[in-house]
Amino acid sequence: MELSDVAASAGAVSARVVFVPGEPLRTCEVPGLAAATLAALPGLRGHRCDNGAGLTFADELADTEIAHLIEHAALELMAMSGCSPLLRGETKWDFATDGRGVFRVSIECEDERLARGALDSSLALVRALARGEAPAGMEAEARRLRGRQSR
Repeated sequence: MELSDVAASAGAVSARVVFVPGEPLRTCEVPGLAAATLAALPGLRGHRCDNGAGLTFADELADTEIAHLIEHAALELMAMSGCSPLLRGETKWDFATDGRGVFRVSIECEDERLARGALDSSLALVRALARGEAPAGMEAEARRLRGRQSR
């Protein structure tokens, strides 16, 4: 999975998350991913999600798009770095138009540098967790991102 076409406009940062054929697209396809993610970012337990079923993000994490996980991980890292607790994001896809495995993730944020850094960090985190690797310390990563904030 890779980020491409990262762009900022009107208080939001958006990117395409592109999966290569054969990569898992859903969290349920990677054994232990949900539990490992919640261990790395326990704040995700408090995330709400507009999913039509009334599930929290922690509930939905058992079977959701990995791009959706990247979105929420970026939002959590931004919150940990001191951004407003009222962060919003969205993950969409249209496989008929963009091709299978291409998702569009957007996060609302006035600080483009911080948002871009959070997306990069969340992608690295999810890659590591999907490979069964222990992630870098997320508190340290949030401090590093705080240093990237525009002044």
